Amino acid sequence: MNAKKNLESMNEMGSKAMENLNKLAELNMKVLDKITSRQMEAMNFMMEQSKRQMKLATEAKGFDDFIKGQAELAKETSERMLQESKASMQIATEVREDFRSFVQEGMSAISQGVRNVTPGS
Repeated sequence: MNAKKNLESMNEMGSKAMENLNKLAELNMKVLDKITSRQMEAMNFMMEQSKRQMKLATEAKGFDDFIKGQAELAKETSERMLQESKASMQIATEVREDFRSFVQEGMSAISQGVRNVTPGS
């Protein structure tokens, strides 16, 4: 009778492990989607800034005009990169919390499984 209970508990733990692997894969895909999306936005911004810089270089009325335009582009770029850094930190915080919750749920399930298999429980 005890062996049957242990076998059932082990089967249940195996099923839970597969569920957890699927949850982890989903979590990883969610994180990858967020990161990739942010990287694409940043890359698009940098491409736009490059286009603006080329336009400025070809259309500047003089050296002073070019330097003034360069300073403006640099300021916009640094402000945007600061925003991107803040957004990245927010994503990192969210991801950390998601993974922390995932690990806590897994540890709770393992603890329960061990209690079910341990004699005298």
